[in-house]
Amino acid sequence: MRDTELYRQLLGLESPWEASGVNLSVEDGRVDVWAGHPRRTRWTCPECERELPTYDHAEERSWRHLDSCGFSTYLHARPPRVDCPEHGVLQVRLPWAEPMSRFTILFERLAVDVLKECDVLGASRPLHLSWDETWHLVERAVARGQAAKAATVPALVGVDEKSAGKGQDYITVVSDLDRGTVEYLADERRQASLDGYFDKFDTEELEGIQAVGMDMWEPYAASVRAHLTDADKKIVFDKFHIMKYMVEAVDTVRKQENRTLVAQGDKSLTGSKYLWLYSSENLPSRHKNRFDVLRNVDLKTSRAWAIKENLRFFWDYRRRGWAEKHWKSWYFWATHSRLDPVIETARTFKRHLPGLVAYFDHRITSAGAEGLNSRIQAIRVSARGYRNREHFKTAIYFQLGGLDLYPQTH
Repeated sequence: MRDTELYRQLLGLESPWEASGVNLSVEDGRVDVWAGHPRRTRWTCPECERELPTYDHAEERSWRHLDSCGFSTYLHARPPRVDCPEHGVLQVRLPWAEPMSRFTILFERLAVDVLKECDVLGASRPLHLSWDETWHLVERAVARGQAAKAATVPALVGVDEKSAGKGQDYITVVSDLDRGTVEYLADERRQASLDGYFDKFDTEELEGIQAVGMDMWEPYAASVRAHLTDADKKIVFDKFHIMKYMVEAVDTVRKQENRTLVAQGDKSLTGSKYLWLYSSENLPSRHKNRFDVLRNVDLKTSRAWAIKENLRFFWDYRRRGWAEKHWKSWYFWATHSRLDPVIETARTFKRHLPGLVAYFDHRITSAGAEGLNSRIQAIRVSARGYRNREHFKTAIYFQLGGLDLYPQTH
């Protein structure tokens, strides 16, 4: 088999295209292949599909292809142009590459697979590309996937924030709780951040949203109320965030009590911070003996922990009425505990009670969204942080957006 025929097969060139020349450079570790076509070939207009003769050719361009036998392989061609009566002079579609790309479709598909498994720097090494070239492929893939994605509204929406940098630097993350995908990202965590998501849809489309799971963050709630009918019946304050508030209250009680005890020479609470953060069934066995001793001592922290653990049963009820009875009993206990952080937290919950009991109408949690948060953090850590916020958001869409990232073969 001639080398031109071999590379016609390897490159997947189809009539009227053919491999007209091949040059192998062992010193440079690369193979260059030139593609051509017979004279008087007719082409279709890329806009209207009208068949037209060749008008002229653009300057020669090159495209990176899959390596062959360990050699970097490049395809070269002069793209034909046609003169369409309706659309003017246009370059025809090339079967091996998307418009404006410097890579063949097969190479881009490989690059997407590699990038799904590692960060940009890690992918650049086996692909033999620079960081900028590899990142360009990420941006192309995300833009392609977002353009192809249908504009549908999830029935169950999750809203959360994620730290994007140091201090109070956040991005708003909107997810599809059923599919476990990131649907929308916006800077900061203001009402306008979430407004941008809802504004993409009309009133009829927004009616398809059955519930929105979120933290007790008023700007997000205000955005939901501004865009959804019966919003207060659809807002579900997530139990993971609720319990996070209670854990923080317990820790505050521990800090206060530990300072008092240490001043009296008692260091029994010193070093016990993480013991009180566990739920009873998740406490590591190696800490059980010490924790049992602390729980049996008359400590404010122990009482705060017990109140925190009792609240967890609220979400176990099958019927709303029984859950509301449990809430009333728990609220009385919490507000009569003489533990200021617990009392303050309980009163915060009462102000948001409709969003807590709405759980029993929809039974959704942001467990999926919290899983996405963990994966977002992994993306950030793997890249050692993103100084460019837009790069960070693009990386999230690439890994977690549920997008079809692959270029389509013609």
